[in-house]
Amino acid sequence: MNQESPEFWAQAAQQFQQAFSDNWNKTMQSYQGVDLGGAGALASVTPVTLPPARLQELQQQYVSEAMQLWNESVQAVPTSNDKRFKADAWSHNLVSAFSASTYLLNARTLMAMAESVEGDEKAKARIRFAVEQWMAASAPSNFLAFNADAQQKAIETQGESIAAGLANLLRDMRRGHVSMTDESVFEVGKNVATTEGAVVFENELFQLIEYKPLTAKVYERPFLLVPPCINKFYILDLQPDNSLIRYAVAQGHRTFVVSWRNPDASLGNKTWDDYIEDAAIKAIAVTQEITGAKRINALGFCVGGTILSTALAVLAARGEKPVASLTLLTTLLDFSDTGILDIFIDEGMVKYREMEMGKGGLLKGQDLASTFSALRPNELVWNYVVGNYLKGETPPAFDLLYWNGDSTNLPGPFYAWYLRNTYLENNLIKPGKAIVCGEAVDLRKLDLPVYIYGSREDHIVPIGGAYASTQWLPGKKRFVMGASGHIAGVINPPAKNKRSHWIANHDKFPPTAQAWIASAKEYPGSWWADWSDWLAGHAGKQITAPKAYGKGKYKVIEAAPGRYVKAKA
Repeated sequence: MNQESPEFWAQAAQQFQQAFSDNWNKTMQSYQGVDLGGAGALASVTPVTLPPARLQELQQQYVSEAMQLWNESVQAVPTSNDKRFKADAWSHNLVSAFSASTYLLNARTLMAMAESVEGDEKAKARIRFAVEQWMAASAPSNFLAFNADAQQKAIETQGESIAAGLANLLRDMRRGHVSMTDESVFEVGKNVATTEGAVVFENELFQLIEYKPLTAKVYERPFLLVPPCINKFYILDLQPDNSLIRYAVAQGHRTFVVSWRNPDASLGNKTWDDYIEDAAIKAIAVTQEITGAKRINALGFCVGGTILSTALAVLAARGEKPVASLTLLTTLLDFSDTGILDIFIDEGMVKYREMEMGKGGLLKGQDLASTFSALRPNELVWNYVVGNYLKGETPPAFDLLYWNGDSTNLPGPFYAWYLRNTYLENNLIKPGKAIVCGEAVDLRKLDLPVYIYGSREDHIVPIGGAYASTQWLPGKKRFVMGASGHIAGVINPPAKNKRSHWIANHDKFPPTAQAWIASAKEYPGSWWADWSDWLAGHAGKQITAPKAYGKGKYKVIEAAPGRYVKAKA
């Protein structure tokens, strides 16, 4: 049949739609048991259906748009604002332009079908995710044969861009990941993680860094930061002008930071209890001993906030309350709303992980990093595939992306406990359900002042998940929402005068984040100053800053940032 005829397109569309209808559930079943990016299987797929009336409607729409596209193919130019096809070369190459237009039509149709299926919400979310991954991978921009922009560059450089792309590919194959930045530019301790300090304690799980005061006087209550153990701490200390650590020191806080060890095989048997007792609780105790303070202020970021809050609940069960105030940045305590990550979690997947590594072993850092990249495939995967390999470009130097590629391993037993008790069963909010370090966890005992921050566009800790902590922590609370995502929302120094934040001028916390947002007022710029004012109110009087690091048995081991943070996964 002639491909220029309407009959060809009608038949093709019918075959396409029929294949989708007949085989979709089988396609989804193929994900069962597959380790997708290290996050686990899309297990126990729930059958779904596509209503016949909606299928017919989409089919007719597809045929109509396909015929229109063919009839206009002589002048085919992608009409989308999709940045993958914005370069002028796409509109000047009819083959590439037509392939882009056809791809965008297919993508719209597939996504419309995914949105139209009938089934439970988790099954629908998995379908949408699978379609997004499929469409991101199949874009014509990802292939040199169709990417007019890459072809033009190859001609202009007389093939040098292709040679450079092959060199980039071989380099990344040796590294084991797609480069997002020029990694040769950065060195931890040299031009990232440069705030002056010293390691004053270490054990097999972490080093404790004490930072040199930048003020003549410091607050009497020291300040301890617990970053996530799934990343390295220097996201809080990238450059002097965007370092939350340096900012805290400059505000007069005697600052300590947990620098997690990057686990190797020798730590493959470490558990959640180990990280609570021998890391978070130990860091609190050492900070108290060095400073002589009866109570300290503490901050937890992301998983670090979950660890810190669990540690405080364990201490509360023992009748100990060493922390005067708690700051939680993009932290989940209530795992009812985990956003897109929920699609990876079910009983089958968690059992698989428990069998695989629950008694020992490591979750490789690159597997975890690949999972998070898959949540935004166009921005965090294929964008760099095209730039690095098809165009032979060296990605620009960007400290945040260097940190993002500096992955960390996790001990298997720790990870398996975390999956079951948080994402799957949500046990931390059930009083007495989670037993940690021999104590029943009860968040209702954390009756201390809490500053809770969530990012509006966060895809790791959705704003609803961050806000949910207000419903479980009984102390006086302040909730603040910032613009942007999981990292950019947090790392937003006041001097940059970027983005906005929202504060509700009342102490009421309705059940949902949406209800709170409706009553909040937008303020320009960073939330850091608001947090700094709040923290100062819980920091006590000012005293003369110490002249030396550590105290007594806690001697200087090495200069900050220490060797633990430099270990590669």
